[in-house]
Amino acid sequence: MKYKCLVLDHDDTVVDSTAQIHYPAFLEILEEMRPGVWMSLEDYFRFNFEPGFQEYCMETLHMTEEEMKYEVELWLKYVENHIPTVYSGMKEIIMRHKAEGGIVCVVSHSYGFNILRDYEVNGLPKPDMVFGWEYPAEQRKPHKYPLEQIMKEYDLEPKDLIMVDDLKPGFDMAKACGVTFVGAGWCNEIPEIRDFMKQNSDIYLTKVSELEKLLFE
Repeated sequence: MKYKCLVLDHDDTVVDSTAQIHYPAFLEILEEMRPGVWMSLEDYFRFNFEPGFQEYCMETLHMTEEEMKYEVELWLKYVENHIPTVYSGMKEIIMRHKAEGGIVCVVSHSYGFNILRDYEVNGLPKPDMVFGWEYPAEQRKPHKYPLEQIMKEYDLEPKDLIMVDDLKPGFDMAKACGVTFVGAGWCNEIPEIRDFMKQNSDIYLTKVSELEKLLFE
């Protein structure tokens, strides 16, 4: 086994959730909270990448703290009734890694209970550890805490882990810990996102099948 621990982001890495869940949810939220404001899926990807979702809502849409809390409530209601599908080939990768004695952990900006639900409904084995949005801000990626806790729990070194993520926070976290970082480029073809991830990832992949080859061949 090349890497004892496979650390996965969730949204747009394991599940196709931005296009299927988060973008349509945000359009409904905009219709209620900012009538007349609309954006394309491509632009939604862009502002999630730069400046980031919270920054966009507060700095561009000028949402207050109370509005942000309400936005989260609306988003959670939508997510509760919509389940994203897993990218083709990802289920087989996770199952094989677990079957061969590997550890699978999830570090994401989604809530842990939604991650566990998505894994269960899609027939994926339960992750060994999950670090989601419910953690304090200083313990979420891009901070090192999730990877440090994984290494502490399983007595691992940075070389034993590989991190797979589609966006910069995962890269920043992996880099800070000296963990190999794989850019997951199968969710979108936005030029500025691809360019950054290609230039900064240790390994950049555009197909899930390429991740399988990387891990097992």
